[in-house]
Amino acid sequence: MPLVAASGGEEEVDERTRRARKIQPHLARGEPQRVMVVRNLAEGELIQGILLEEGIPSILRRTGGFDVPDMIAAGPRDVMVPASGLETARELLGVEADPAGSAEEEPLSRIAFRIAAVMLIVLLVVGLLTGTIFSLTR
Repeated sequence: MPLVAASGGEEEVDERTRRARKIQPHLARGEPQRVMVVRNLAEGELIQGILLEEGIPSILRRTGGFDVPDMIAAGPRDVMVPASGLETARELLGVEADPAGSAEEEPLSRIAFRIAAVMLIVLLVVGLLTGTIFSLTR
């Protein structure tokens, strides 16, 4: 797609062309890397707009385990940028480097463990109450 109109005149430029003109080629090289996790689609699109204004292309990807069709706009998203623009994006967004890539996944596992523990306790209490009521009615 040419970046300049062939006729040289002022023509209507579509949104894709306008976005493509903002991207800096040296920030668009390499495999996509996660720069941050956002809470929903709207927040992700805001971050994408901020990155694009600085010439960094980005992709929104649903975070693993949250791909539920009923909740199209809800749920966390990974903001992915090319490897060459990763450091610039982190500086721009004020995100610290996470070399392991597990800072966002660790709290989810803790939450899942806590939920499982609470459910187990509730089941034990209900079982004890049921057993007690059953033994009293005999």
